[in-house]
Amino acid sequence: MDAFLTAWKNDDYASMYAFISTESQAAISQDDFVKHYRNAMNALMLQSLSYQVSPGEYGDTNAQVKFHIDFKSLIIGDLARDMTAPLVRDNGQWRITWDDGLILPELKDGSHLQVDFSVPARGSLLDRNGKPIAEQSDAVALGIIPSQLIPEQEGSLLAQLADLFNVLPGAIKNIYDNQRDATWYLALGEAPASVIDKRIASLSSLGGLVLSPSYSGRFYYNNGIAPQAIGYVSPVPIEQLDQYLRQGYSSATRVGKAGIEQWGEKILAGKTGATLYLVKPDGTVSPLGKIESQPSSSITLTLDNNLQIQAQKAIEGIKGSIVVMERDTGRVLAMASYPGYDPNLFEPRNANWGYALGNVINDPNNPLVNRATQGQYQLGSVFKVITFSAALESSTFTPETKLQCGYDWTELTDIVRYDWTWEHFQNELLATGEGHTQPSGELTLSEGLMRSCNPWFWHIGLDLYKQGRITAVAQMARGFGLGKLTGIGQIEELPGQINDPPAQNGEVEAVNQAIGQGSVQVTPLQVADMMAAIGNGGTLYRPQLVEKITDASGAVTQVYKPESRGVLPIQKSTLDALQAAMLSVIRNPRGTAYIRFTSIKNVPIYGKTGTAESGSGNSHAWFAGYTDAQNPALPDIAIAVIAENGGEGSVVAAPIFKRMVETYFFGHPVVPYPWESNIGITRTPTVPVTPTLTELPPQ
Repeated sequence: MDAFLTAWKNDDYASMYAFISTESQAAISQDDFVKHYRNAMNALMLQSLSYQVSPGEYGDTNAQVKFHIDFKSLIIGDLARDMTAPLVRDNGQWRITWDDGLILPELKDGSHLQVDFSVPARGSLLDRNGKPIAEQSDAVALGIIPSQLIPEQEGSLLAQLADLFNVLPGAIKNIYDNQRDATWYLALGEAPASVIDKRIASLSSLGGLVLSPSYSGRFYYNNGIAPQAIGYVSPVPIEQLDQYLRQGYSSATRVGKAGIEQWGEKILAGKTGATLYLVKPDGTVSPLGKIESQPSSSITLTLDNNLQIQAQKAIEGIKGSIVVMERDTGRVLAMASYPGYDPNLFEPRNANWGYALGNVINDPNNPLVNRATQGQYQLGSVFKVITFSAALESSTFTPETKLQCGYDWTELTDIVRYDWTWEHFQNELLATGEGHTQPSGELTLSEGLMRSCNPWFWHIGLDLYKQGRITAVAQMARGFGLGKLTGIGQIEELPGQINDPPAQNGEVEAVNQAIGQGSVQVTPLQVADMMAAIGNGGTLYRPQLVEKITDASGAVTQVYKPESRGVLPIQKSTLDALQAAMLSVIRNPRGTAYIRFTSIKNVPIYGKTGTAESGSGNSHAWFAGYTDAQNPALPDIAIAVIAENGGEGSVVAAPIFKRMVETYFFGHPVVPYPWESNIGITRTPTVPVTPTLTELPPQ
């Protein structure tokens, strides 16, 4: 009996079955036995149980054992029952003669427990201005059967769908353009039923367009605004059903499974109401206990709806990430990761669920991964702001210290290391037969950052290492928040890594680290946060995604405030020199990003280009920096952009950075990308990663 009850305590119903008699096993299968216990314990919303076994009556072939059970139930509180188990000698061993009365005496006559649920509507997710990002709504799934398109209607079809989904017509056309003869359904997306109802006459007349019956559930606007940060809801996984039922959830409830939806589950779900009934075989129903429902609350985020949507458009088709945050508070205004996904697809009642969810889950490009917080990359030349700071803090170097920046660097004799100017010279030779790019020549340290001179920073890394300052650069990087969690908290993040070079024979690692290569691994969120600290005077803020919690009546119940997590480990003179050098990257005609920002005159921008070897394919393109417009109506921002395998930072990442600045300060993009014929329309099917001669950084 003790073993039987211990197994019960541990929810090990299969082991319990082994203790019942042969005759009892003949009357009920193991599956049904387990189901009886699971159903009863789930109906009770069992939190725990304890037991005591008492002496009973024993004979040669039969016995009776008394036991006391204390149930702790979420729905009816404490419940105690005294029961007696009959035992029988069965093939030489004692076994329990079992019936449902050994679960609860009330169940002995064939009665069963039943729970009726009252589920409150899930709370909304809102942007900083109160615009809905996700809320409970009726929605309609839309799709297309390409072979049924009517050519004369295609323009109207694309225009209506583009307006409905807030995308360019080309984005819709790309879904079916290479399979126009297909006779099968292609999922397009979802829209609020209220919007579809207003357009039903025109939409239903368009050949090839399929409108499914509306469904009710969690609706994510724009087919996913910041989906990797917001997350999604889905039915309770079968393997976790017991756990959720015992927490008071209905089996039909949708629960947060990623991002803010998961972090804010208890806030957004409210509390499900439930009534427990004893149902007798004759249909008589007796209430045993009740939990009152409690309405959900809504979460207001720091994200700006328009800026977030534009960030997703800005990186459409370019695998990578954009992070935009308020420079002086740490509030995250936009967090885009491409490829993205449609969180509406996790709702089985959505007709597009069966057609498109598998593509999301099985996509080798991992659209569910938030590259802003979970992507770990070498930082390339953006890391030089760290090495620059370590050099000045060592007192060995000053901003005016000079070094000859040539094509190559041979202070370490293992290999010849080449500056980016040599690589450009070689590219020009291949392209035209003539090379024009010359070495940068003699540069001060500040000019070295402006020109992103690799030999300058290799020299610093090696010199500090030889001085015995082996960990100087790594410690500075960690002091700038790299290689460790930012503490954003509400969404999953990875720490990256910043390692100390080996104390013996670590020169190669030291010089690689000095330009952001080697074992350096950072996330875009860390880089944006670092840039914000450089721009705001040295305060590292904990990145913030949640602004406030609001209850069902509209009352604010919790407000989240900016929180400092440290200060940059540098003197003011070092910070001043760093800021001045980063400004020259943009403003000086020899700066590596100068030609990218000539169209923005009224917004002071400080930044750094980065081109990081990826280990596979083209280099990763980085650009990171901040603004200093000092506009009271528009707080200054910090931005980090990475384009995976995008090539050079100045060619691909810098234009994306500029587009985010334009959108934030002017309300919309202003200048097409170098690879666009018009904003949002590419000249070629893919973004070029090989720069043309006119796109190379100036000499």
